[in-house]
Amino acid sequence: MPRWLLSAICALLLCLWQPSAALAIDDPSVLPDQPTPVIDLARILTDSQRKNLEQELEGVEAKVGWKLRVLTQFDQTPGLAVRDFWQLDERSLLLIADPRGGNLLNFNVGDAFFALMPRTYWVELQTRFGNQFYVRDHGEDGAIFDALEAVEICLERGGCQVVPGLPKTRSGKIMRRILRQVACGAYEDLGDVSTLADPSVVAAIVAGHRQDGEP
Repeated sequence: MPRWLLSAICALLLCLWQPSAALAIDDPSVLPDQPTPVIDLARILTDSQRKNLEQELEGVEAKVGWKLRVLTQFDQTPGLAVRDFWQLDERSLLLIADPRGGNLLNFNVGDAFFALMPRTYWVELQTRFGNQFYVRDHGEDGAIFDALEAVEICLERGGCQVVPGLPKTRSGKIMRRILRQVACGAYEDLGDVSTLADPSVVAAIVAGHRQDGEP
């Protein structure tokens, strides 16, 4: 392996496994009053997205016994206080989304996860879904959802050596983002659809979803 490539990999690993800045503070005052697997201080998620994600993460924990938690932050963070709030342990994964950094995503990974997904998996997960180009195309919410989906797939499989799924076409990525927003009822926040082969299909999807939701 070329020395420059080895150095680059080591640098990535060091960046990923340094203690997150989110956990360098201890401020329980910003924690919610009720138990929840999602703390969205950066307001990245809509209310419906947050509620759906809460149900999803609770379902994963009940089904496979792994604790997945999400913290978004911008100018506020509970820091170390989340450890006690969520009782994080070796079977816990904390996804931290912070728009202020060069990479949106950071992960605090419990030791038990490494038996299923090696450290290189988490480097790939961060670089694939948290980079600025992915966030630009999919949104900050999409980066969070897609990273979590990759983890959930691997937990159901009993482990992965690499992040599942190959990069899809640009139109396919845009359409998945649109469908996710429509499913949450965020009809006015669909982003740019002009690059789709047939942008008019989006209006038909929205109309159909509105009609299905009517009593």
